[in-house]
Amino acid sequence: MDKEQKAIERLKLAAEMSETYYGKPLIVTTSGGKDSDVCIALALAAGINFEVQHNHTTADAPETVYHVRDTFRRLEAKGIKCTVNWPTYKGASVTMWSLIPQKLVPPTRLMRYCCSVLKEGGGAGRMITTGVRWAESASRRNKRGIYESLPHDLSKKIIINNDNDDKRQLFENCRLQAKRICNPIVDWTDNDVWDYIRSEHIETNPLYACGFDRVGCVGCPMAGRKGRQFEFTRYPTFERAYIRAFGKMLEERTARGLPCDWQTGTDVFHWWMEDGVLSGQIGFEEEQE
Repeated sequence: MDKEQKAIERLKLAAEMSETYYGKPLIVTTSGGKDSDVCIALALAAGINFEVQHNHTTADAPETVYHVRDTFRRLEAKGIKCTVNWPTYKGASVTMWSLIPQKLVPPTRLMRYCCSVLKEGGGAGRMITTGVRWAESASRRNKRGIYESLPHDLSKKIIINNDNDDKRQLFENCRLQAKRICNPIVDWTDNDVWDYIRSEHIETNPLYACGFDRVGCVGCPMAGRKGRQFEFTRYPTFERAYIRAFGKMLEERTARGLPCDWQTGTDVFHWWMEDGVLSGQIGFEEEQE
């Protein structure tokens, strides 16, 4: 069985489990990136009943926002329910710029609080799919599977890396109200993704044609220093927004009597961009932990 057919079969099983255990359609999540576009196309090819949801991070590039809107218009014309989830924190609406002062530290590779608040809030108590792939990082091969359960007690999480894994029956019959996840293209390579996009004439985010190899929040620490510099050159408004947020973060730290050697939001931004480390600031990550 080729990878496309395997992915379709995984989606069919996920849709069946969603209807059986939740009484609701499968949710296909989209970030506006190529992997999400492929998952949507595969769900359409599978002929399953599904919805589509997008978590608006408030830090997405304009092209990503427009691409998601265009995708939703096409899907809604087919009768598919599409939803945009706006982020909340502690019961209130939040943006990247208001979240940073509340967290008191910048988001980093080690402290990715922005992901948990802005990107991962939708689909609670439902069966969802994502475009996660092992090829994206070495850690994902150990931490992500074809099927996953995500209970409140993460020590009870079930990860299945084989379509015929013996644990799958346990996963299918588990009636705990945990979020269940299907990653239908988890074993696809970058070439597999692009080959499918070309063969099926899938419309993708225009940023890929502008030199971007990933699509995510502008300024994401996971993009690396050069990638972030490229993004801020293209989107200087986002750079100014981060600097303002860092300035408010410093004000909040001062108001709470917390130690701080940074003087301005610009100081924080330069440290955050790895342009240089100011004395005493590395300890903030240890403080947060």
